[in-house]
Amino acid sequence: MPAPASITAINALTDWWEEMGVDVDHARVDAFLKAAESTGSAAPQQNAPVRPRRRKPTNWVEEARSQAAGCDTLNALKAAIESFEGSPLKAAAHSTVVYDGTPGASLMVIGEGPGAEEDRKGLPFVGKAGQLLDRMLAAIERTRETNAFITNVNYWRPPGNRNPDQEELDVCRPFVDRMIELNQPKLIVAAGGVPAKALLDTQDGIMRLRGSEHVFTTAGGYSVPLIPLLHPAYLLRRPQEKSRAWRDLLLVEQRLGELGG
Repeated sequence: MPAPASITAINALTDWWEEMGVDVDHARVDAFLKAAESTGSAAPQQNAPVRPRRRKPTNWVEEARSQAAGCDTLNALKAAIESFEGSPLKAAAHSTVVYDGTPGASLMVIGEGPGAEEDRKGLPFVGKAGQLLDRMLAAIERTRETNAFITNVNYWRPPGNRNPDQEELDVCRPFVDRMIELNQPKLIVAAGGVPAKALLDTQDGIMRLRGSEHVFTTAGGYSVPLIPLLHPAYLLRRPQEKSRAWRDLLLVEQRLGELGG
């Protein structure tokens, strides 16, 4: 016969199993609890009834799509992303890094995802690469505080700062699309190869994609021009490429002027 155990302890154990990725058969657990109660082998604590079990979605991308669609404001979307449990990266991350800057700004910068400094502070582009990005934006009279909005295609830091894999990007994509639809920017800058390839659904590298304008359309049908830009972290490693980045920034500035942004 099983050793005596409280319902609270069994609930805690099955919760822990689920957090570790174990598929728990809740029907069997509930049947065990009922049988144990009837024989006295389980001693439920007073005021500790069997809790309704939280069922994990079988498809986290569909769950993200459903949650994103239900958000009508940026604050609601941010709360939904912060409470979302579908990314395998979340458990090891310190922060959920959603966005920074001016909501509704005509320029939206979308990067790859948080690094170590961003994970600590809970904001995108705040490390050395972020400081360079701020200087790049200032060169075309854009700042977070007034007329630029900054986010990522992934909201949790991957271990060792590796690139997010396709599964990790896919589960964030409905939130990315909804954030664009709520902000309705006039122009998107994809900062680096990862966001450019993910948003444009292409295998072309950043050197092939940069220097030209593309059209991005969300799942909900909002279309916006998108210009890929070399990632600031890449420019820190290869400062000789800054001339290319400057030409791309001038294109961004020109197009914003033409679009009334």
